[in-house]
Amino acid sequence: MTGSEHRTLVLGGARSGKSAHAEGLLPREGAATYVATARRDPRDEEWNRRIADHVARRPANWNTVEAPRPHELVDLLDNARATDPPILVDDLATWLTGALDDAGAWERDTSALTIVRGQRDELRRASESCSARLLLVSAEVGLGVVPESRAGRLFRDELGALNAGLAEVCDGVLLLVAGLPLRLR
Repeated sequence: MTGSEHRTLVLGGARSGKSAHAEGLLPREGAATYVATARRDPRDEEWNRRIADHVARRPANWNTVEAPRPHELVDLLDNARATDPPILVDDLATWLTGALDDAGAWERDTSALTIVRGQRDELRRASESCSARLLLVSAEVGLGVVPESRAGRLFRDELGALNAGLAEVCDGVLLLVAGLPLRLR
C-alpha cells in the first residue's frame, strides 16, 4: 500500500494469501485495529483452529475487535477518526455470509435480499467515508464455474456485487493469486 492510499481492497481466492498480504501492508510495530468478521462455532473445531491461526500471526500490539454482525462493522467504520490506527477488516465473505444468515436470504426471499443489499450499501458508504486508513479483505469468487446450488449462486452474485461496490470507493485494489499480488488499481 502506498502512502497515498487511504482505502485498499485485497481480493483473492481460497488460500491465496490475501489475509497475510493485507496484514503485511501494515507495519508490525505500529498499532492497528484488526476487525474479525467470523462467527465462532464451538462445535466446529477446524473453524476454530483457523481463527486461532489468524490470531497467532497478528502482532501483540494490534487490537482485535470481533464484529460478526453487519451493523457492528458499519458502526465501527462510521466512528473511526483520522487519528485512529489503521483498520484491517478480515474478511467480507464471512461478513456477507452472516448477513445472509441473519436475514434468512438463502432462498432468495425478496424482502430478505432487500435487507442484505441495504446492509451491503451501508458498508460501501461507511467504507467510503471512513476517516481512518482502511484495508478490506474479501474473497474473489467470480473466477470459477457457476455454482451448482442456488445458495452458491446467490453467494457468488452478492459477494461479486459487494466487491465491485467496494472497489469503486477504494484507492487501491489488489488481487492475490498463488500468494502473488496483482495491482488492479
